[in-house]
Amino acid sequence: MNYVAVPNLHAETPIPEKGTHSHTLFSDDHLKIILFGFAPGAELKAHTAPMPVTIMILEGEATLTLGEDHMDAVPGTLVHMPPQLSHGIQAKTPLRMLLYMHKSAKI
Repeated sequence: MNYVAVPNLHAETPIPEKGTHSHTLFSDDHLKIILFGFAPGAELKAHTAPMPVTIMILEGEATLTLGEDHMDAVPGTLVHMPPQLSHGIQAKTPLRMLLYMHKSAKI
């Protein structure tokens, strides 16, 4: 197959009642795309990645931690982070988010 098509991202990952749910949509040697669903209040604690990471908020509202900064995120928010930047997310409402891990750009 030459392509990956996802007709409806919202149907791919439910928003759980508690915690988070994730589903890998695509992965090869260069890129991994993960769709996350967060219950209100759920969070991924601050952590780092050895590669650049891009997130896109699809649905809901969250607070992002990016290094020492905190920012509100709403549908349409896009953030690209360099390797080793500490980052975390806490859902304020039911949330869906795409995460792109740019594996071929590891440091």
